[in-house]
Amino acid sequence: MASENGLNALVQQAEQLTADITEASGELPHVHRNLYQIHEAGQRLLEKTAGVRDGKADVKAAILLGSRGFDVPKLSQKLESLNAAKSLEAIEPVWETDIEGFLSNERENTLLAAIEQSRKNTFAEAERSQWLCCEREWEEEKEMILNSLVGTGQELELTRDSEVYRGSPLSMHGRSGLDAVAMAYAREVFVRNEAKLQGLTHSLITTFHQASIAFPNKSVHDCWSLVKALVDIPSLPPAAHTLRSSPSLQLPLLSQARHHLEHRYLEYIRESVHQSLAQAQLGGVPGTFQLVRSFLHLRQASSIPGLEDGCVEGQPVWALAFYCLRCGDRDCALATISRAQSCVEFCGYLREYVQSQDLRLSHSSETRLRLLYKRTVRTSTDPYKRAVYCLVGRCEVADSHPDVCSKTEDYMWFKLSQVSCEAPDSGHAPSVDDLTLSQLQATLLEEFGETYFNASQVPMLYVTVLLLSQQFEAAIEFLSRIEHFQSHAVHFAIGLQELGLLRLTESPRSRLLVRDSGGVHRLNYARLVISYTRRFSQTDPREALQYFFLLKGMEGRDGHDVFSLCVAELVMESREFALILGRLLPDGSRRPGAVDKFLRDTSELTAFVAAQAEAQGLYEDAVRLYDLCKDHEKVLTLLNQLLSSVASSPPSPQSQRDRLQQLAVALADRYKGCGHSAPHSLAHIFFVLLDIMTFFDHYHHKREDQALEVIQQLKLLPLVAGETVEQKVALFRTMEDEVRRCLPDLLLASMSLLYSQYCGTNAPSSRPGQQDGGQEAVRRKLRRQARTLITFAGMVPYQLPGDTNARLVQLEALMTS
Repeated sequence: MASENGLNALVQQAEQLTADITEASGELPHVHRNLYQIHEAGQRLLEKTAGVRDGKADVKAAILLGSRGFDVPKLSQKLESLNAAKSLEAIEPVWETDIEGFLSNERENTLLAAIEQSRKNTFAEAERSQWLCCEREWEEEKEMILNSLVGTGQELELTRDSEVYRGSPLSMHGRSGLDAVAMAYAREVFVRNEAKLQGLTHSLITTFHQASIAFPNKSVHDCWSLVKALVDIPSLPPAAHTLRSSPSLQLPLLSQARHHLEHRYLEYIRESVHQSLAQAQLGGVPGTFQLVRSFLHLRQASSIPGLEDGCVEGQPVWALAFYCLRCGDRDCALATISRAQSCVEFCGYLREYVQSQDLRLSHSSETRLRLLYKRTVRTSTDPYKRAVYCLVGRCEVADSHPDVCSKTEDYMWFKLSQVSCEAPDSGHAPSVDDLTLSQLQATLLEEFGETYFNASQVPMLYVTVLLLSQQFEAAIEFLSRIEHFQSHAVHFAIGLQELGLLRLTESPRSRLLVRDSGGVHRLNYARLVISYTRRFSQTDPREALQYFFLLKGMEGRDGHDVFSLCVAELVMESREFALILGRLLPDGSRRPGAVDKFLRDTSELTAFVAAQAEAQGLYEDAVRLYDLCKDHEKVLTLLNQLLSSVASSPPSPQSQRDRLQQLAVALADRYKGCGHSAPHSLAHIFFVLLDIMTFFDHYHHKREDQALEVIQQLKLLPLVAGETVEQKVALFRTMEDEVRRCLPDLLLASMSLLYSQYCGTNAPSSRPGQQDGGQEAVRRKLRRQARTLITFAGMVPYQLPGDTNARLVQLEALMTS
């Protein structure tokens, strides 16, 4: 009670003190000190605290260590006398004098250095391999992206209607990726391939031209008409692209281009006149002259100011002569000029021009006519007279004559008529005043270009200009950049390549259009066709094969045939192995695939596709493909590796183990019935692995008796009486790695089965004192087998996982306890 009263009194005093402080001014009085005074106060507090702490520490140390027999003061003196720096300075280097120790040390250092160097080399090699693999994959991805791009170096316009990237083709769910136009082209390609396989001749350009009649775009049909007219050359050489820079091919192509333009213009005049017969006043003898006269009457050419040298039948003589030449009737133009008395001097030049085979005056006549033009005709007010002089004498090649050549076709006809392509034996020396074909090509493609011809709005007009000037590669490349005309561009290229007229790039990995050091444009034909087939290869693999056959014989990546590369890529992307490459029936016979039509022996192609699948890590597909080409050794080599990795896994439907087991069983049945060409050792491993999978099937399904029967029949483990551990260890040394990798799981599963049976024999008897019926003997046998497995695991030359050894010892210990 007294203590409680004392505590209560203290509490009351504390509360009273708190109240007094609170009722004061509200703040504690401030202590004013300078920095020096604060520092001194702090030092005093530190000394007091350190002294108390050191004293307490000494007391605690004395209590703790003194109970164990340590003298704390002496120990402190010894510790203070130690000087690490002086001790280290006093140490003298001691040289190794023990030869055995020295050699042992050097051996260890050498081993450690070798291990370290090997580690560095391994990491460096792994890093190098990784970068090489990444680089190869990126090159393939880059090639696929470039093949899928709309343009080639041009700035892309990503619109909603333009499909720029097709690297991941969309699934069409059974629908074809070919529209009506593409299907019409594909039908003609199929007919061409059938004819080629049968050794028959076939003109692709002719059939493409006929198919284009049904196309909704008339300009496409007109372009095919131009291409058909250009290549209508007798005895065109097979490798015509090598002569593209030679006058022997340039002159016929120029002539065909002029004839085409002249024929079209004649049809245009005829339609214009027949649409206005009353106003045209067509009459007289039928022919070009009457058509041209009526056409000029419609255009009222006689009212044009500045015309010279009179008229013929009421129309200007030079206008009649020009339009007769424009329609390709040069004899009519000569007859017209002959009827004009004031044109006698020019009539001789025109006669020589008409009678020449290449529509070219002799060098002397051409020089005189050019001088005459410069003296008198250049200043003439008659545009038709100037145009006829420039046409016959090839004067003023830089003048485009806009008064008489108002349309692009007129301009092209005029320039093609002025182009000089002289053979070395023609007698014409090259002149700076001549217009060469290369100059005209550079003017049209580089100086004028797409902007001048408004190619984005009228693309077929620009394509026509390029085709007329024999720039086939540039025309195809331009047209392929337009989404709605890509199929036409591809088939223009196919038709021209069929005749050997295209200049192709050396590498299929280059850009679509390449300009070499000589200024010649070359087309990547393989890339063009492959990028086109990506649109429908997933939905129409048979049609894609038809286009790939066009590339057969071209050298691709790593020296492989482009056809084989394309088929391999098609098979791996579409997964249509049986459809494209065929399949094997249970009796060993082969059902042909779509590719059999193009190859007599498909085994080489199938082996190439299998190698591609193996390189990509698709081992299951590679096994099926190697089996298809009857490379049984490769089949069993890969399949053994796959089976070894999944043999001990629990069976489950649709798993990798289930798929591999079904494939292996089907192959085993066929190989037993039809035979195989693989080595006996591989076949033995294959069947052993199948038996191991059967063992694990029984084990995982708790069929213990069947599992033990299978493992005893395998004779891989010392479980049968009369078999020694040494025999099984010697047998294990001869096993392949595929079987060795299954050993840890086999040991654990077998030990688990023994332990399970051991536990089953420990069931108590139903009657007290009843005999166990020989169960003790069974338990002794099981313990003996378990001990044998432990001994085998310790003697076998194979590094078992640590948990495997621990688990085996644990199970064996449970059986002996």
